[in-house]
Amino acid sequence: MSDLQAQTDLYFVRRELAPPEPPPERTSGPVTWLRKNLFATPTDAVMTILALLFVAYALPGILEWALFKAVWDGADRTACLGDVGACWAFVKAKFPQFIYGRYPLEERWRVDIVFFLLAAGLIPMAIPAAPWKRFNLIFLMLVLPVVSFLLLTGGAFGLEEVETALWGGLLVTLVVSYIGIVVSLPLGILLALGRRSDLPAVRFFSIGFIELWRGVPLITVLFMASVMLPLFLPAGMNFNKLLRALIGVALFSSAYVAEVIRGGLQAIPKGQYEAARALGLGYWQMMRLIVLPQALKLVIPGIVNSFISLLKDTSLVYIIGLFDLLGIVRLNFSDANWATPETPATGLVFAALVFWIFCFGMSRYSQGLERRLNTGHKR
Repeated sequence: MSDLQAQTDLYFVRRELAPPEPPPERTSGPVTWLRKNLFATPTDAVMTILALLFVAYALPGILEWALFKAVWDGADRTACLGDVGACWAFVKAKFPQFIYGRYPLEERWRVDIVFFLLAAGLIPMAIPAAPWKRFNLIFLMLVLPVVSFLLLTGGAFGLEEVETALWGGLLVTLVVSYIGIVVSLPLGILLALGRRSDLPAVRFFSIGFIELWRGVPLITVLFMASVMLPLFLPAGMNFNKLLRALIGVALFSSAYVAEVIRGGLQAIPKGQYEAARALGLGYWQMMRLIVLPQALKLVIPGIVNSFISLLKDTSLVYIIGLFDLLGIVRLNFSDANWATPETPATGLVFAALVFWIFCFGMSRYSQGLERRLNTGHKR
């Protein structure tokens, strides 16, 4: 008995059933999501309730104006007179002009091809499992701009020439923003590397370039590109207004992208540089294989933020006589056939919605790219 008692003292022997435990808390489902994201603390609960009260106050009026009292069809302004809401009939009637501007009607198939090629290049690039990423990047960065230029301007291969003064609407918005992105990203990388270079001439040139373009507002850059640039060109040489705007926007954006990328380069530990040199890698090999992939991954939010700002800033080309999406919308406010109190608000809401769709798409894609690259930051 003494041995049995000793074993009993050493080992716990349960003599009755354990009391039931409460079920574990749910870690998924709508109730859990609400509790975690909207009602986690008393402050969160108060803010959530205030936000819901504001939505309950504002949403009925917005829906009544935008949907319930809106006019969807009509031949002219008479359809939108009286106690009505949004005049979507105006947007419907002017929609082709909002997309193509004053591009000739019989030549708009060329714009459609450019839009299709842009989508055909961007969609596979955005799909992680799609093959041939390098060739796709070459197509987007080099081939597509050249093909688009030949298609849109014409004058070759039997295509009728279309002056850039006739371009407008979403076409100009996408052309200016796309060319700005294509040029500013590689140029920004070179400027960021140049600012950190050990060569004084390269470093001072990069610093001067960045500080010059960051020190003036974009509206001044556009005025200078439109008015001052021709003064520095040789006699007989002239660029059209759109090309001047493209040059100004691209150089302006590259200065901001350079500073974003420089921040990523400074975040790379010194040991990465030392390890690359220990492996016998040259400067450009080190940057291409070791440093830049890590730096660019860290600054994805900043780069995408610069591109979103670039897309929205394209509306400033209106001041130099180019009619982008917002500019062509505002231009149509002067059409006497659609002059109503609701026409300006409807047109501006439509333009804002289009800009928001593009900006939100870029933002969501960048977040997905961060998750795939596992940057280790919470969103």
